[in-house]
Amino acid sequence: MKAVITGQVGLDKTPYLEEVVAFARRAGETVRLANVGQRMYAEAPDVAAGRILDLPLSRLRDLRRAAFREVLGEIRPGGHLIVNTHATFRWRHGLFAAFDHDHMMALDADLYICLVDSVDAIHARLRRDGHSDHSLKDLMVWREEEMMATELLSQIVRGHGRFYVQARGRDGDTAEMLYRLLFRPNLKKAYLSFPMSHIGDQPLLAAEIQAFRNEMKRCFVCFDPGDLEEKPLCQMALEAVEQGRRMVSLTAAEKRLEIDAQELVSIIGDIDGQIYARDFKLIDQSDMIISFIPELAGGGAALSSGVERELQHAHEAAKDVFVIWRSRVRPSPFITETATRVFSGVAEAVDYFHDSGLLGHEGGGLFAQNEP
Repeated sequence: MKAVITGQVGLDKTPYLEEVVAFARRAGETVRLANVGQRMYAEAPDVAAGRILDLPLSRLRDLRRAAFREVLGEIRPGGHLIVNTHATFRWRHGLFAAFDHDHMMALDADLYICLVDSVDAIHARLRRDGHSDHSLKDLMVWREEEMMATELLSQIVRGHGRFYVQARGRDGDTAEMLYRLLFRPNLKKAYLSFPMSHIGDQPLLAAEIQAFRNEMKRCFVCFDPGDLEEKPLCQMALEAVEQGRRMVSLTAAEKRLEIDAQELVSIIGDIDGQIYARDFKLIDQSDMIISFIPELAGGGAALSSGVERELQHAHEAAKDVFVIWRSRVRPSPFITETATRVFSGVAEAVDYFHDSGLLGHEGGGLFAQNEP
């Protein structure tokens, strides 16, 4: 297996991918992690850390080509290779590609995965590393550019069906999901759907949803929209403006941040648009959608418009649609007529997944227990 992992600056991809590699090696896999950026710096000892993008494009290209030739020379039969790189850069030179077509054709990777993270976490890491000449809008644009360029690269080299988007996650717990995506191709891929708005002040509901997410992640390769949750930033910004506060205080990537409230307000449209497009893309790259609809205090169903739209999109994309309906109120025909199966609880769903063979020999929690 050969994989290209991309992502915008500020992701801290290297330590994250080292964690993925540790999972693989403990499972007995022979895997090499090739960090193209580190190798470029090794080719240019005269360049200070964090300054390589300031070089002329001609020298930057020469360094990249030298580093990638070294990577190509390390491909071994029977081994696995993860190439940590970028698809694009937007710097003082403007927007430019971070790869060479001939080298990517020679690598002929099996998978192309673009890691993404929340805008506040990216901003926090860049500030931590001394980079402040960017706006939140810049970070939103860079993320979209990196995703699109990686997908186009995968289509040019391998055709459709080899590109995935994976959230890094605020606490890094998605490393095992990425490990499974890379090294367990027979595991089914599931998009997790659940209400995300208006549950912050209902801890029992939030705990029930978290238990659902945890159980599904024991069973499948999961793409979880909760691993990149930016919508609360919008509410925080609007509340700050209403209350006459200039700054929004929050913690991201283990760093305390003060962000201009008006700047956050200015990217609300970008956040909403990217949530809409990204979640549909996550459904498209999955084998199924598993939707958890909890019960509200009065017995009604906590069914959001976003969940309804995700279920409809999955149905129209001919995906398996599984709904865990916890409410005492019967689901409408718009749920039952589009669902492959409706369950009354998580345990019933897991039993069905096991009996129907969807889990395979690694699912149902066995995989998570046997792996680190």
